Amino acid sequence: METKRLIINEYNLNDFNDVYQMVSDKETMKYYPNVYNEKGAKRWIEWNLDNYQKYHFGWYALRIKETKQYIGDCGITMQKIKDQFLPELGYHIYKTYQNQGYAYEACQIILKDFFQRFDYNEIYSYMTVDNIASYKLAEKLGFKRINEYIDDYYGKMYIYKLTKEEYANGKNN
Repeated sequence: METKRLIINEYNLNDFNDVYQMVSDKETMKYYPNVYNEKGAKRWIEWNLDNYQKYHFGWYALRIKETKQYIGDCGITMQKIKDQFLPELGYHIYKTYQNQGYAYEACQIILKDFFQRFDYNEIYSYMTVDNIASYKLAEKLGFKRINEYIDDYYGKMYIYKLTKEEYANGKNN
């Protein structure tokens, strides 16, 4: 997939150094309980490779079209949200590329692809309550906050949902 500024590709094991740089950075991963070591970065990629096989979607590497610079990832994974496995839109943008509209741009094309190719009537996004940028992005994309709960790993979380119908009637696609 491509957007005006981004190339969006499936991960492969050659992406290890880029992923490790991102997931080991404390500022980039500040809403995670911990940063990832080399083993965790490799699992990050392998988990996505498994998701591509199992679900035909996952997180995808984001690169700036002009420079091919890796800036993070975006995509949909099946996540345990309040005791249910649900399709969840997520993204991670390396700290030096945050607040430049890349996440919004990537999420738009990911949502379009998801609702065109898969037979799901809704998609979710969840984040820690202090991750203001993430829930503002969810709202900009048309998601509505539907609940909050305490996650054993992350703490207090907001849950957002976007239906296929809301997406089709929205202005962001």
